[in-house]
Amino acid sequence: MSGIWVKSSDGWKTAASQKFGLEKELHGLAEENIHMLPLASSPNLVVIGSEVSLGSGWADLLAVEMSGRPVIIEVKLAKNAEARRAIVAQALSYAAWLRGSKVEDLERGPLRGYLQEQGHGSILEAVQAQDQQSEVDADAFVVAMQDYLSSGAFRLVLLLDETSVELERIVAYLDAVTRQAITIDLITVSRFAVGGAEIALPQRASLDLETNATDSPVRPRASAQGVFSDGTEAFEASLAEVEDADRGVFRRLLRWADELADLPGVRLYTYRGKNGDRFTLLPRFTTEKAGLATIWNDNGKPYVSLWRSVFERRAPNAIAKIEQISRKGIGQGSTVTAITPELLDALTDAYREATAS
Repeated sequence: MSGIWVKSSDGWKTAASQKFGLEKELHGLAEENIHMLPLASSPNLVVIGSEVSLGSGWADLLAVEMSGRPVIIEVKLAKNAEARRAIVAQALSYAAWLRGSKVEDLERGPLRGYLQEQGHGSILEAVQAQDQQSEVDADAFVVAMQDYLSSGAFRLVLLLDETSVELERIVAYLDAVTRQAITIDLITVSRFAVGGAEIALPQRASLDLETNATDSPVRPRASAQGVFSDGTEAFEASLAEVEDADRGVFRRLLRWADELADLPGVRLYTYRGKNGDRFTLLPRFTTEKAGLATIWNDNGKPYVSLWRSVFERRAPNAIAKIEQISRKGIGQGSTVTAITPELLDALTDAYREATAS
């Protein structure tokens, strides 16, 4: 029998768990201590939203893995009738609504208030603040998260104080038949009072079905891995199916990138998202895994992302002019779709400032 065992004069006995009085207690415990959840593959999570408006409902918590994979967390107490079946339907409905969303739209919409309260201007900033020990590759993270949003390959976490056989069987079935697309974690958290201390015991429920494992093949779970390559060749190849209306913009961006590559300390890379439908061209500084701008081919549509933290570090004098030309503030990954020669000239000057000895 799992649980907390306490030794007394009568020997070892299991401690009686203390019930959560309100759902918000378990909600708050998870939000403030997200790393305590024993999830499959042990991903590192960052909470990016609480009580998030998704469609006709409100997801309890929205988080993201360092890989860019979104995580939907639903919290219920066993005494709530919705803890038996409805919790599964709710999580799936939020996933269905979230599928196809754009990263920037989420940041400007349902996640904006929470991110601002935490002092972050974007999801990427929240992740970078959490993972200060290792450098987060901004371009790869944004592309990977967008890939996950487009495909709907999410992680769903059902968090309860107690589970039931019925719920475990439902989750086990879904986990078995949707493994290639989504990961489902069924987690319980028990609370104990031992020796004057309050103890939380999170556990991941076993999701084994009583079926022959050889009846169906094991499929790999979704991977966040994209592909980096030197130069522009892979990016140019991705433009084969671009509509004529956008082809001229891409040619202009390629010429501009080639000009940047002539500057000392700038090198070009191409990054392909794991689904192969998003490519970015990265004019990066050779001294770090970053650049001032990223060129996107997002399903045949061109735009440029600007990275404020790199501007502030490498080309602060260029910020005002570029914000004036683009008519929007430079954020951490903010996008510009009006790609004019004037904007590209200003960005070239910014790269020159950044690489000046």
